[in-house]
Amino acid sequence: MKKKINENIFKAYDIRGIYPSELNEEAAYLIGRAFVKKTKSKEVVVGSDMRLSGPALKKELIRGIIDEGANIIDIGLVSIDVVYFAVGILKYPSGIMITASHNPAEYNGFKMPLENTGWVRGEELKDDVIFLDEKISENKGSIKKIDILDEYLKHVLSFCSPKNIKKFKVVVDAGNGMAGKIIPLFEKYLPIEIIPLNFELDGSFPAHPSNPLLPESQVGISKAVLENKADFGVIFDGDTDRLFFVDEMGNFIPADLTLLILAKEFLNREPCAGIVYNAICSKIVPEKIIEWGGRPIKSKVGFINVREEMKKHNGVMGGELSAHYSFRDNDYSDSGFIAFVILLQLLSQDGKKLSEVVKPFYKYVKSPEKNIELPNREAIEVILQEIERKYNDGKIDKLDGLTVEYDNWWFNVRPSNTEPLLRITAEAENQDFLDKKINEILKFAASISN
Repeated sequence: MKKKINENIFKAYDIRGIYPSELNEEAAYLIGRAFVKKTKSKEVVVGSDMRLSGPALKKELIRGIIDEGANIIDIGLVSIDVVYFAVGILKYPSGIMITASHNPAEYNGFKMPLENTGWVRGEELKDDVIFLDEKISENKGSIKKIDILDEYLKHVLSFCSPKNIKKFKVVVDAGNGMAGKIIPLFEKYLPIEIIPLNFELDGSFPAHPSNPLLPESQVGISKAVLENKADFGVIFDGDTDRLFFVDEMGNFIPADLTLLILAKEFLNREPCAGIVYNAICSKIVPEKIIEWGGRPIKSKVGFINVREEMKKHNGVMGGELSAHYSFRDNDYSDSGFIAFVILLQLLSQDGKKLSEVVKPFYKYVKSPEKNIELPNREAIEVILQEIERKYNDGKIDKLDGLTVEYDNWWFNVRPSNTEPLLRITAEAENQDFLDKKINEILKFAASISN
């Protein structure tokens, strides 16, 4: 019998929806059972962040998992990369993190890594949940609670040399998310002064939205960096897989430029290594990677896609515009804290201020992502075809949507994975030309949709 469940929660990368109207306890139970049936896992690591609906969803998710005969390894309230660590480094067969990442407080969801750099995408589990049979296992699983944070901390710190890190003053905005629990654990190992903002775990996100990219999320940390004369600042999202750096002048650094900072360090450690970047990163990214003797590897947008390309092409690290940074020696998974400690070491060795380190990378001018709302997904395909026809004198790339490149500018138009939207990104050598081209594309797309 087909289960009554909101099918919109099954996303391209994970499961995510509004609690309880879209994602509720009944759905969590079915997802737990379906996950075990699909993966045949005998053990499932379960962690959760501080979202208010987390305990209720966790209880039913666990009930579903043990009803299918799998054992639970409960690692408690953790950041997302602790679950990745348990599966990728400690070699548990599978894991589920209960989180909605940077989404607003009313959302929750599940991210589902597997051993050997595997992953269960939300859309891949949909039919298994909807058509789940009623029969449960005769042999129920067990629940074991463990604490792996000490092992996790040692793993993260293995990416740097704490004794070589200078006594920086760093503002950290946890945004009421899991960084508020994890950052204090690092303080006894790192010779830095942490100025904490919003370290209280609170899934209602009272300080500001969990998404660091929103302007209202950025005001507090920029102000605090200046007021405290800090060396730099770091702001995390709720489950800590995304982080943005703020220089000593309070300016946010675009994530693709942070990728370059990290890439240079890894290419110093491992010359000629592969660095993965996604289709909407700045043109300066592959240019600099080549200049430094590395191999630039382009991927589709999305952390899982970056991860898969890293493994396929033996990339040492990868990153994208949304501020996910993945590392080969972290089982190709992303970790905001690994990026954090690497930057600490890099700045200690370089001796320059963060603004000076990133200054050479501001070669081009890039637009914020523009969205075009359309009546349906069929309209998206029509517009993509017409845009390709109009700009067929440029270099065409269809890795992720449509990218068209010219000598002095480029643009990408790609469909949203979840909504009838077209997302447009463009970059040029100056602002006036960029504005002209963006308006040209938007006007052309509007004329087709009308």
